[in-house]
Order: sequence, then structure tokens, then C-alpha cells
Amino acid sequence: MELRQLRYFVTVVEEGGFTRAAARLHLAQPGLSAQIRQLEKELGQPLLDRSNRSVTPTEVGRAVLPYARAALAAADAVRQTVDEHSGLLRGRVTLGLVSGATGRAFDIASFLADFHRTHPALEIALTEDTSERMQAALLAGGIDVALLGPTGEQPPPGLSWQTVIDTPLGAAVAPGDPLLTSPGRTDVPLAELRDRPLICLPHGTGVRAALERACAQAGFRPRVTLEAAGPHVLAQLAARGLGVAVLPLGEEEPDSGGPLRTLRIAEPGVRARIVLAWRATGLPSPASRALLDRLREALPKTPLGRQDL
Repeated sequence: MELRQLRYFVTVVEEGGFTRAAARLHLAQPGLSAQIRQLEKELGQPLLDRSNRSVTPTEVGRAVLPYARAALAAADAVRQTVDEHSGLLRGRVTLGLVSGATGRAFDIASFLADFHRTHPALEIALTEDTSERMQAALLAGGIDVALLGPTGEQPPPGLSWQTVIDTPLGAAVAPGDPLLTSPGRTDVPLAELRDRPLICLPHGTGVRAALERACAQAGFRPRVTLEAAGPHVLAQLAARGLGVAVLPLGEEEPDSGGPLRTLRIAEPGVRARIVLAWRATGLPSPASRALLDRLREALPKTPLGRQDL
């Protein structure tokens, strides 16, 4: 009996047939069938019922299946342990990133390139989504680590996070906007945005959640007329006079497509954060722990987690 035969058996069961299993294993179907038959001959019992269109395990196959999976898991754990001690990481690790999460404060492309050079046998996946969905994916194990804008003040149960950017929100407008009637003005009270058309990130992002919480406390709902997933797009829309873009200060440039003036939102001030988040119960693999450790080392360090961009 060989480990590869057990892996073939488990894959056929999971795929429900030899054709899909062969494609998943990158094998020719006759060779896969021959290996399963050799395993059955050695065990003296059929493991698969081939009489129907969908291949299913026999009674013996169902009894063997959990032991086959346990043997494969144990073999993978042996390899992982040896790799960890030799400094070689294998497998796959997924980093979630909210659009515009780091802006100019952190070069994610360079970071991933350096991480890949250090761990060339490790497959790295990068995915973008809203903060709300990434928090759910972290809890479900769909992603390992994420840079996101939290939608609440505290981590939800099951998550831990570290604040890496904490910056005020500003109102970016085109020249000639009514908010700029006072020369030299640098702030705008939140109440002055009550009836203005606002341009903002979509629901599920930290910036949108911070804006809506502040407006609710001030007794009104923000009038968001345009949404975009990236801060630079919000700036472009505002530069063309389509509304007031609500942005983290410092994200209105470059390439907004025209001159912009940005006023800090005040009375009350509104802040947005970017956090590095992970599951509180611990990371499941050495690869994900290595990614988290490297991110914590590489991300901008600001006093008390604050960064006024």
C-alpha cells in the first residue's frame, strides 16, 4: 500500500468519478484506475462502487476513508514539520486587501515580491474585497491575514487586529465649491455636509462605516450619490465637480484629474483606520504565521497606531 494510492482513492471519492479525479491529479485516467485496482487487490476488498454514473465508496470504502485521510494528513504534517525546521515553507497563503488600504504608505507589490523571494516554494494569493466580507472570510478560514478598514471600533469575536494607519477624513472639493467661500479655510464642520451630494467608498468599507457612524451621532444620514471602490476614483469624480469626496487625508492626490482642495472634517472629527487582522484562535500553518510576522515588521509604525497622512 502506498500513500499515493490512498491519495488517489480519496480524490476519486471527493470528485465522484475517475475523470474529474484524473484531471485534478494531472494523471491519465487508465493509470489512475489501475492504481486503485491494485490497492483494492492488496486489501482484498472493493473500495469503490463503479456500477452507477457517479462512483461512490462501498461499505468498506466508507470505513477506510477516514483512515486514508488521516494517513495523508499525517504525511503532510511530517513534511510541513521538516520544512519548518529547515526554513522552507510550502503550501498556500492568502492575503486579503481592501482597495486603497495602504495607499502610498505601503508598497504591497514590493512586499509580496520580497516575501516570495524568501519563500519561493510558497504560493501566495492576493484578493481584494470589502472590509466587511474580508472579516467574514477570516473567521471562516477563507483567507489567512487581511489589511482592512474595520467597520466597528473593536474587533469582532474571533478576530485580533493591529492598527497600522489611523488618519482623519477630509472633504475633497473642486475649486469654486461653496465650502471654500472662506479664504484659508482648513476645516469643515460635519453638519455642513448634511445636504451635500457625497462621493464615498461603498458599504462594507471602514471609511463608509466611520462616516455613517459620525453622521448618525450628528442626527442625519449622509447623502451619498456616487460610490467607487478606490480613493483615486473618488478624487477624480470630485475634481470634476460631481460632489464632495470623503477621503482619508492625503489620498486626494496624485492624478485626480484636476485641482482639489481638501478640508479636514471637524466638529466632530472623523477618523478612518486600516488594521492588520487575523484569527484570534491562532494561525493554522507556519506559512500564514510567517506572512503575519513579516507584515507586522514591514507595515508603517506610527505612534499609538496614528498616522496623519
